[in-house]
Amino acid sequence: MSATQGLLNQVEDAIASGSAARRGKLVRHVTDLFIVSSPQCREAEIELFDDVLTRLAAEIEVSARALLAVRLAPIHNAPPRIIRTLAFDDEIDVAGPVLEQSERLDEDTLVENAHRKGQAHLLAIARRRSLTERITDVLVARGDQQVVLSAVENRGAKFSDSGFTILVRRSHGDDRLAAGVGSRPEISPQHLRALLAKASAPVRAKLEAEHPHALREVRQAVGEVVERMSAQIHGAALNYAAARERIEALQHRGQLDDRRLDAIARSGRLEEIAPALSLRCELPMDFVEAALRQEPAEMILIIAKAAALSWLGVRAILTARTAGRPGAAAEIAHLLASYERLKPATAQEIIRFHRARHQAANKRPS
Repeated sequence: MSATQGLLNQVEDAIASGSAARRGKLVRHVTDLFIVSSPQCREAEIELFDDVLTRLAAEIEVSARALLAVRLAPIHNAPPRIIRTLAFDDEIDVAGPVLEQSERLDEDTLVENAHRKGQAHLLAIARRRSLTERITDVLVARGDQQVVLSAVENRGAKFSDSGFTILVRRSHGDDRLAAGVGSRPEISPQHLRALLAKASAPVRAKLEAEHPHALREVRQAVGEVVERMSAQIHGAALNYAAARERIEALQHRGQLDDRRLDAIARSGRLEEIAPALSLRCELPMDFVEAALRQEPAEMILIIAKAAALSWLGVRAILTARTAGRPGAAAEIAHLLASYERLKPATAQEIIRFHRARHQAANKRPS
């Protein structure tokens, strides 16, 4: 490899004076050399390529970095530092091929990337040939619908118990995701029952056909859920009625100010939070109650932002919604980050739209 050493030394000498175009051309030449010699490369030689490519790539155009990523991604012994640099590139055209294919990215690096980068990077990770539970835990907590679907439909992915808990919850109202989660061969009976209890009729029929052994248990579980929900709704109605009277009394006395509203939110008592937000935002009670229950949680974040709730108040509401279920901490952290980014003016405009729509609906003749 002495000839290789000499050529790489010449390239290194040329780095200081080369233009971006010149550096891009040098990157292609060095990459050509590495690809040809990679099957015989020793670790010391790979380190040399790594050093040169990392320094060259810092000053080349996006198109040149993207080409470098495409060429290095499939090589099992590709230089590790440049692979990591490419994986964390903000441009998905650069990061995508490496995140999807490179065997040089270990679990810790992929988890870090999934925590730090955006949805396009998460989607690339979700398409890898295999995914560990640690990686999918981040994907199902942070990913949007496309990311989660891609991970669920990836047969090389593994999901933890807490990951399945989040998936079952996110499947509510999403037939494609529900069908994908229920079709996972490793889904536990308890998660399957929870999924089917809320699934639409077509999805339930499809999954019952795929899991005939669980049919009797599933139908029994659905019946138990219906009975339990009926009892809970009856008890909750009584609690909400009393709580609404207390909150309306505060409003009548002019005591439902920002400080009191935030204190109610931080208490985490949903039976008081719902009427307080309903009165503050002039929204129907059933609309706010639905926002507190529904997945995803965007609407309750919008209502909270319009009501100018503090970060601590919103966290208490989100904690009460999740009720300590597995994976809740990661979900809450993601939602709080979304709350911080949400602009008050945007939230207030959305609330005005819903308020006007409900008021118009009430004026229509029955």
